[in-house]
Amino acid sequence: MLEPARRLAAVQTPVIPTLGQWIRETPGCLNLGQGMVSWGPPAAVRSALSAVAREAECQGNGQLVDGLDPYGPMAGDPALLAAIRDHLRHRHGLDPEASSVIVTAGSNMAFQALAQVLCDPGDEVLLPVPYYFNHAMAVQLAGGVPRPVQAGVLVDPELLAAAIGPRARAVVTISPNNPSGAVLSRERLNTINALCARKGLLHIHDEAYAAFHHGDQQPWSPGSAAGAAAHTVTLQSLSKSHGMAGWRVGWMVVPPSLAPDLAKVQDTTLICPPRLSQRAAAVALSDDWDWMQAPMAALRRRRQQWLERFDQPGRPWRLLAPADGAFYGLLELDSPITADQAMERLVREHGVAVVSGSSFGLERCCLRVSYGMLQGEAFNDAIARLASGLETLARENHRQAPAPGRSPSAEP
Repeated sequence: MLEPARRLAAVQTPVIPTLGQWIRETPGCLNLGQGMVSWGPPAAVRSALSAVAREAECQGNGQLVDGLDPYGPMAGDPALLAAIRDHLRHRHGLDPEASSVIVTAGSNMAFQALAQVLCDPGDEVLLPVPYYFNHAMAVQLAGGVPRPVQAGVLVDPELLAAAIGPRARAVVTISPNNPSGAVLSRERLNTINALCARKGLLHIHDEAYAAFHHGDQQPWSPGSAAGAAAHTVTLQSLSKSHGMAGWRVGWMVVPPSLAPDLAKVQDTTLICPPRLSQRAAAVALSDDWDWMQAPMAALRRRRQQWLERFDQPGRPWRLLAPADGAFYGLLELDSPITADQAMERLVREHGVAVVSGSSFGLERCCLRVSYGMLQGEAFNDAIARLASGLETLARENHRQAPAPGRSPSAEP
């Protein structure tokens, strides 16, 4: 029997497909695990697809539709690149002319391409805990070493600096954060960005959730700092903000020095970004974003319901960081069972799905909850099931001492 490459043994099994299988095996299970929103793209995107269909009909059966059917430019079609540059300039304060912009099939693909360009065997990418599991997996698949850093959920720059070793190539930050929902302050991100510049490291900043902020702290793009373009990568996507997860379109804003080697990876894996998705993305970025106000308001109401149930004293769980961004929260349960065990038992015994914190590098029994997708009575039922399930798991084990080790906290 042919064996796979040995390095794959160290890569974790994808948690979301595993969770999805358990959900399918548990009729009526409600999903607070998947990182998706409850809405799709604006009407203008659907209209653009209708226009594409009419264009194809006019060409006739079996005829090539220019700008859709043939291969396109490796970095993306000009219309979408222009829309992205306008978006970067006006919504994030970046100077897109100082960087290279490459469209990818989602920002996950962008990160994987970066990992392949950055990592020789043994090179390290620093991932503050909690990290996004696909980031760690991509580094391993590229032959590099994901280096978890216990710097607190809000990322203490001094602890991050202390973890930089001779094989370090990059530091990754995510704000608003997946899985915690924390929003890193401009001051912290700027300090981390300056640290990377001093140490000759790349600062990779994931902004997939930039549209989702619920408190006073505004998300900030470190790529907008003076001089940052030479050492900063910005990752963005329409999967979350516009409900276009299945369309697979995102982009990376990279130092120009990396662009030639990123082109090698892109040409090998994708050739060019899917052109139908690109056309939809260009319309989505150019459309008035006012349509998003109503679904965002509904999301914030669900967040408030969730906080009222779970962010309160005297319960056998605690919220690990202020859930002021994205649509996630991290809970730590007082229980000696593992997070993986809790995740499976909540699905099979209580009919509610959340994601194990061990997938994000967290110790003890931590769980990520998403309030992005379910609505109405289904959402109310799901959070009631979760509260009851967590109470049951804690009650069963209240006589047992919790596992040793310091709990992760918002501040180190």
